[in-house]
Amino acid sequence: MPITKSAKKALRQSKKRRARNFRQLRAMRDIIKNIQKFILENKKEEASKLLPKAYKLIDKAAKAGLIKKNTASRKKSRLTKLVNKIEVKKTETKK
Repeated sequence: MPITKSAKKALRQSKKRRARNFRQLRAMRDIIKNIQKFILENKKEEASKLLPKAYKLIDKAAKAGLIKKNTASRKKSRLTKLVNKIEVKKTETKK
C-alpha cells in the first residue's frame, strides 16, 4: 500500500489508466471477433460495414500505445484479406 501522498495519487491514476486501457482493448477485440463471426457466416456486407470501425479502434489503440504500430497494421491487413476472400453466395432461381 502506498504511504506518501504522491504514491497514493499515482495509484489512483494508474487504476484509472488501466481501466481506460482495458475498455479500449476490449472494444477493439470485440469488433474484431464480430467481423470474424460474420466471415465464418459468409456475410460479406456486414463484415465490410464493420471494417472502418475496426480500423478506427485499432488505430486508436496503436496511437495510445496499447499495441504497436506494426501490430495494428498486421491486424488491419489480415482482417481486410479475410473480408475480401468471402464469396457472396448468389441465390439461383429455377426456371
